[in-house]
Amino acid sequence: MQEDFLHFIWKYKKFDTSCLESTNGALISIINLGQHNHNSGPDFFNSLLEIDTQKWAGNVEIHLKSSDWYVHNHEKDEAYDNVILHVVWEHDTEVFRKDNSVIPTLELKAYVNTKLLQNYKKLILSKTWINCENDFNSVDDFTINNWLERLYIERLERKSKDIYKLLDNSKNDWEAVFFKMLCKNFGLKVNGETFMSLANATDFSVIRKVRNDVLDLEALFFGQANLLVKDVEETYLNDLEKRYQFLKQKFQLNNKGVLPLQFFRLRPPNFPTIRLSQLAMLFFREQNLFSKIIDIQNINEVYTLFQVETSKFWESHYTFSKSSKSTKKRLTKSFIDLLLINTIIPIKFSYAKSLGKAYEDAILDLIKSIKIEKNSIVDKFLALKDLEKSAMTSQGLIQLKTQYCDKNKCLQCAIGNGLVVKNK
Repeated sequence: MQEDFLHFIWKYKKFDTSCLESTNGALISIINLGQHNHNSGPDFFNSLLEIDTQKWAGNVEIHLKSSDWYVHNHEKDEAYDNVILHVVWEHDTEVFRKDNSVIPTLELKAYVNTKLLQNYKKLILSKTWINCENDFNSVDDFTINNWLERLYIERLERKSKDIYKLLDNSKNDWEAVFFKMLCKNFGLKVNGETFMSLANATDFSVIRKVRNDVLDLEALFFGQANLLVKDVEETYLNDLEKRYQFLKQKFQLNNKGVLPLQFFRLRPPNFPTIRLSQLAMLFFREQNLFSKIIDIQNINEVYTLFQVETSKFWESHYTFSKSSKSTKKRLTKSFIDLLLINTIIPIKFSYAKSLGKAYEDAILDLIKSIKIEKNSIVDKFLALKDLEKSAMTSQGLIQLKTQYCDKNKCLQCAIGNGLVVKNK
């Protein structure tokens, strides 16, 4: 058994409260369970109890055994001076305040339904892919869909913290933050960190100054990425090199911190050369990209906005040194979906939140209009139960698996919570 099970029992009052007695025989009546504390200090703050007709206001501490009080050295910590009740599964010793008065102890095991305990043990001791694998299909759709919505918002909240850090480092320039996030996601998993290092090495003020010329933008991106090799005789390459040297001197550019790019095991359409040209074309064509993104409500507007392709040279090349069959290399719908999931929606969420505006309904409508992602986590969940086929589902499932299932946080999960109390 883990302490979080006792927290769960206390927090949701999953025990018989009709005739509670302390280990010393004092009658206990719960007026207010208190506020769950997830930080250091007692487990529940501001509880209100009646013990033998006397009302007590203070904190509640929860342990598996009474003796854990001393194992954790609470007797030496002033934060525990205001504990009015010690809740334990097993009482094995008395606990005293500094004035030598006994802290009342409630031994929970006598008041908990055995079925609840059996359900908990069955769940937490499971050796399957996720603890509730054998019961996941039995959970009703309403519970799962509502929980996945909450998990998705929780995932956006986590991403927003990273966005606000970028904002601080960018002197509150939302356009610069959006550029950095787009850079990272244009690089996908293989080159995402490299593209981010390029963005960090290139002040967005430079992009603002050169964005009226797509060749200057390409020269800037390719030069900062160390792609302008000089051993290839190509007019386009030589032009970019000259432009980059001019920009480098004019803006005192430094690309020493830019990581090496990877081409290995990438499909040619995802080569960094192609993605950098498309990124340059996007910022050349859309002068107010961030503002447009913030105003967009319909997913089709996003698809239209991001209908960009490479410059002419890259229609017949994937690298500087070798030509290929000429073809338009546009951003695909599936690639734009990735940008929506990983960049556009998170920054819209963070921006609206920073202004104190309502955002959840619009964000949920947008994410639900995107097709479900395909990956091993999503595939395994879909094998257990047929779920709504949207990106909100896949993002929620990723959050569920990585932040709850993998960490055994079943009792903090609406699904696990429901299974524990089922038919208790």
